Amino acid sequence: MAKALLGYVGGCDPRLLAEMRRLQQRVQDLEAELVRIQAENDALTAGASRDRVVERVDANQAEPALT
Repeated sequence: MAKALLGYVGGCDPRLLAEMRRLQQRVQDLEAELVRIQAENDALTAGASRDRVVERVDANQAEPALT
């Protein structure tokens, strides 16, 4: 049964191992990019909410227009 799973006696195919390493590296790269994008999104969200607070304060303290 083990021979059928491995394909032959002697270990795994080097091409299969190389592909597995490549895919593992790709997963790590994507996870790192996800963390970076989440941090960027958090910073943008914080900046946008801060801008909204400033807009509300400015709107409430605005002086009436002179006519």
